Amino acid sequence: MTTKKKIDADLVREMAALLEETGLVEIEYEDEDFKVRVARGVVSGPATSVAPVAMAVPLAAEDSRPAADPGAVTSPMVGTVFMSPEPGAEPFVRAGDMVTEGDTLLLLEAMKTFNEVRAPRSGKIARILVADGTPVEYGETLLILQ
Repeated sequence: MTTKKKIDADLVREMAALLEETGLVEIEYEDEDFKVRVARGVVSGPATSVAPVAMAVPLAAEDSRPAADPGAVTSPMVGTVFMSPEPGAEPFVRAGDMVTEGDTLLLLEAMKTFNEVRAPRSGKIARILVADGTPVEYGETLLILQ
């Protein structure tokens, strides 16, 4: 006979709060005995309505990657970069542009969901290190903000 584990409502609430706090669209927690996944509504189709994504994801203590450049805006997930809201449209930003905290810098598409990458602070776009349509890895530097 299999025993059914009771849902840990406090864990689900905490994970939902993290989604809200960070702007992520999905979060997953796995233990030896169970796995919990909490996701917000999935947006698909054109990038006209997109779900926001956090700009920084805390690294685990055991992560051995070097600290990112202070002005580096890194990818919060694995995905494909889109520099404009739709094909043929002007890019969100160009090198040399001034941005305000919260401005959309680019879109990351992951699993048919478009996620906005927003400016973590105000500043000038010093360099854009990715091209439109290219795949990126989690933690990869997307652009440098001065």
